Formats: sequence, structure tokens, C-alpha cells
Amino acid sequence: MSDKEKLIIFDTTLRDGEQSPGASMTREEKVRIARALERLRVDVIEAGFPAASNGDFESVQAVARTVRESIVCGLARAREADIARAGEALRDAAAGRIHTFIATSPIHMKMKLQLEPDEVVEQAVRSVKQARQLTDDVEFSPEDAGRSEFDFLCRILEAVIDAGARTVNIPDTVGYNLPDQFGGLIRRLRENVPNADKAVWSVHCHNDLGVAVANSLSAVLNGARQVECTINGLGERAGNAALEELVMAVRTRQDVFPCKTDINAQEIVPTSRLVSNITGFAVQPNKAIVGANAFAHESGIHQDGVLKHRETYEIMRAEDVGWGANRMVLGKHSGRNAFRSRLQELGVAFDSEEQLNEAFVRFKDLADKKHEIFDEDLQALVSEATWSLENERVRLQSLRVCSETGERPEAELVLSVDGEERRAKAAGSGPVDAAFRAIDQILQSGTELLLYAVNNITSGTDSQGEVSVRVEKAGRVVNGQGSDTDIVIASAKAYLNALNKVMQGAERTHPQVDGV
Repeated sequence: MSDKEKLIIFDTTLRDGEQSPGASMTREEKVRIARALERLRVDVIEAGFPAASNGDFESVQAVARTVRESIVCGLARAREADIARAGEALRDAAAGRIHTFIATSPIHMKMKLQLEPDEVVEQAVRSVKQARQLTDDVEFSPEDAGRSEFDFLCRILEAVIDAGARTVNIPDTVGYNLPDQFGGLIRRLRENVPNADKAVWSVHCHNDLGVAVANSLSAVLNGARQVECTINGLGERAGNAALEELVMAVRTRQDVFPCKTDINAQEIVPTSRLVSNITGFAVQPNKAIVGANAFAHESGIHQDGVLKHRETYEIMRAEDVGWGANRMVLGKHSGRNAFRSRLQELGVAFDSEEQLNEAFVRFKDLADKKHEIFDEDLQALVSEATWSLENERVRLQSLRVCSETGERPEAELVLSVDGEERRAKAAGSGPVDAAFRAIDQILQSGTELLLYAVNNITSGTDSQGEVSVRVEKAGRVVNGQGSDTDIVIASAKAYLNALNKVMQGAERTHPQVDGV
């Protein structure tokens, strides 16, 4: 494989992935994911959209200061203020990239930008030149390229490459293309843009028709040497091309692909689980590579074949992508130093002793309930501990539920609201419904529950249950997560986590209404 070209893996989980409704992450959560992506050996980490909000700026800045082995990228519209803001956020990066974009389809230029084609080209060139004054690594994307006129696309791409763009990215912004069509577009562009050899060709595919990975792979076979993707395929609408599927397709079919990646595949499953835990977006069991059933064989014929010779029904080894790597590491007799050391190995660093102490207290509480504590358990309790210290106005003090056959379940709870103890009691159609109604009696949040989902964090009857809820108020959608060995308590924690976010107010909006 030494003679093969490199395929650059550009991960946008922290930017485009965050645009899934309710998937907004805190600065600390973004840094944790960025560390995991660095261990995964992702080439480029798109950390956010610095001009979107102060929160996004600070998150990109924090990732840029933390990551040393991967390029850290900030997104910017083709506007002077956006690019300046991105440059400032990336100032401390070991290697920084500015990714700027402007719409190029006729409908977008006319209806959204209200600019003539010549003006769009001028603005794109001006923005790339400005970005090059801040970094040598500039990427340009023509938004809605799939619906742009081919000749105009060639013209603007030639101009931005001349202006200094080292990467040109072709996004299928609305997920409309099909594999042969999209791969053909990449081939034609590379053949018709005179200076095509002066830039890396990249693709960014959305999954509205379920073919984002197929479109990306088709583009690679037609000369693209960067793919933009997300962990678990996270992203707005139907999501983006899934990093794990792209990487393992290229790795598994080296007889087809003329390129290779530098990804450390054994970090795929741990990174997938971390992203799922932080965002609250569960991975479906039959999801390729990272789903719980991805390497399961129930058919007797399949089981017999795998036992005799693995390759009869398995084209990859589960261990190669990280399955089985998360072993039990700690128990109730483990001390603070062992706890801190294992979390450091997982890429978790605390900003203060207070955060460490909060997490350690939760670890000891969990160890009293659960004999074996796995890495996934540690990630979940760290998420809860760091969030609660910084943002928790309302905390669950105690919860008692009564549920029996033939009787309407009741819940009685005590909440701490801004330090004041409040009590409530309510009945419901089930113990979770009763608990939620009791919470609403106290908080009167006025939210609508959009999603309630339960998953087990690890295997076994003593596993923690991880509950995800999604609530909406006045157009703002947030996710909440909670975990506990008692699923009703986990549900109450998740609901309160979401309501705490709502009570913070709309400190952050989705950064990109009109993105690639």
C-alpha cells in the first residue's frame, strides 16, 4: 500500500454534526470529542463556525489550543467578518484551516444572496485571498454545487484555486445526487478546471436519499482525495456520510480503491460511543461497523461457518474497529488516582479539582450499585458531572415511585431549584410519566416532549440505562441525557438535563442555516 495516494479524512461532527436538532454540545464536550478524533488520527477536525456565536468561537478556540496532531478547521461564510473571526479562533492552533463557502446555484444566487454571478465570483476570490493572509491552508466550497451550472462551477473553482485555495470541496448540500452522477461530476470538474492539479478535491455528501457514503466513495474513485464525514453519520436532516463506513470500505476493498487512510480503526467504536453518549443520539443496532449487531450472527449456518473460518461470513474483524477494546477497568475499591489515570487514558481532562471530585463522588455512588464499571460508564458519569457543576439550576434530590398491577403509578420527588428545596407528587400512565408530571408541577416549563428513548450503556442486568429526551419550547429544541441503574431515575435526570438547558435560554442558535 506504500505506493497508494492518501485519502484525507475531514471530520465535521463538531460542526455539521452539531446541526442535528438538539445535538448542541458544550465547549468541554467538543474538546473531549476532538481529543477522541485526534486519537482516531483524523486528518482535519472542523471544530465549528466561529462567527455564529461567542460560544462557537470559544469552542473552536479551545479545540485549536488542545489538538496538536490534527488540522483544526473553522467554517466561515465568504464575508470579511466571518473570516477574521475564524482566523482569530484558530490563532493558537498547531495547524489551522479556514473553510469558506458561498452559494453557486442559480436559485441560491438569485433568491438568497441576491447577487449576480460575477459578484459571487468576486466575493469568493476576495474571501479566499483574505483567508490566505491568516493561514496557508484554505478550503473553498461552492454551496449547492449539485444544482449549480457546470460552466459557472468550473469558472469559480478555477478562480479560487488561483486565489490560493488549497482544497476545493464539492458539497451535495441537499442530498439530491446519485453515485454515478456525483462521481461523474467530480471527474468532469477535474478534467475541465485548468488548474485542477493545484488543489485537493474534496466532497461533502448529505444522506437525504441514503446514499451519502456511496456518493462519497464514487467521488473517491473519480479522483477526490478528501472526504468530509461525521461519526455515526450525525448531521442535520438525514445526516452526513458516516466516517466509519467510508474508512472501512476503503480499507476493506483495497483491491478497488487507489488510496488509503491513516485512520486508527481500533478507535472507531470508542469514538462512536463517546459521540452517542454526549449528543444523546443512539446508534441503531444494525448500523454498519458500530451497531451492536454489526458482527452478530444468529443464523445457524452463519454461526457454523464463522466458527470454522471467520472469512466465510465476516469481511472485517470486530477487534479491528474497536469492539471488545472497552474492558472493565475499575470497581468500588478503586481510588482517586486510578480513576483519574483511566480517564486521562480516555482523553478526559478536568479543568479543576472540583470537577474531578464531582465525577469521583458519582463514580463511588455507581460502584455501590454496579460491580463492574466499564469505560462507557465512566464517559457517561463524566458528562453528567461536568454539566451539573456549570449549568445545573435544578437538581434531583430524591425520587420515589409506586407502580403495581391494576393501580395508577405515582411518583413523589424532591428537587433543588436554585438551592431551594421543592416537593411534588403526581400520578401518570406509568412511573416515568408520573415522574415527569411531578417535575412539571414544580417547574411549569411549558415544553413539549418530542422524543423519549432508552438504551443500555453496557450489557448485563446491572447495566446503567441511558435515557435521551428531546424537548421543544418556542422553536428551540434541546436534548437531555441521564444515566442510572434505575431507569426511572435515569429518565428524571434526562428530563431535568433538558429543562436546565431550556432555562439557560437561547444562548446559542444553530450556526448555519445556509451551509454546505
